[in-house]
Amino acid sequence: MEKTVINKIFCIGFHKTGTKSLAAALNRLGYRVTGPNGLTDPDIETNVYAMAYDLVERYDAFQDNPWPILYKELDTNYPDSKFILTLRDSESWIKSQVDHFGYHETAMRNWIYGVGCPKGNENTYIERFERHNKEVQDYFRARPQDLLTMDLAKADGWEKLCSFLRADIPNAPFPHANTAIDREKPKSRRTRLAIKAKSIVNRIKVRSD
Repeated sequence: MEKTVINKIFCIGFHKTGTKSLAAALNRLGYRVTGPNGLTDPDIETNVYAMAYDLVERYDAFQDNPWPILYKELDTNYPDSKFILTLRDSESWIKSQVDHFGYHETAMRNWIYGVGCPKGNENTYIERFERHNKEVQDYFRARPQDLLTMDLAKADGWEKLCSFLRADIPNAPFPHANTAIDREKPKSRRTRLAIKAKSIVNRIKVRSD
């Protein structure tokens, strides 16, 4: 199947729904991907549109924050674009949010959720997350050809994505980046090194005694 040139691809699932995996997949398909963007901007709510429109001129695909919040404006300003909504079970999603961000506040999250950190605000985050997913699907209901929904935890992958983008399926596994297992790997390695170092120190002490 030949790849059809598509104006822009906007990935509008909230962060922690497989956005990095989707970005890696789009990179593999040859798209220039950016995101997240503006995470450290204390005035992101004011600056977001100027930043976004500048980036759209330079990249093919866009993922993570702030792109999910801008889908209506992007749809209006970039006709014939395609949109991908990554989904995730709310319970596992909020657990990932809390585990990853905790009490750390950002202007970006304050703009999106009305409060800057997920810890202690779980119900607020879940309500916003679920409302976003519903609103996106309602918005595109009459145009199913423009919106793809993917749940990577349910094994959605190359076949669904490539059919939507009219692209050939790569001869490689679908990427799964930034999973809990992946994040634990560096910790596990550090733990093994620490145990090994402690063992060496103990052996040296025994010999010296």
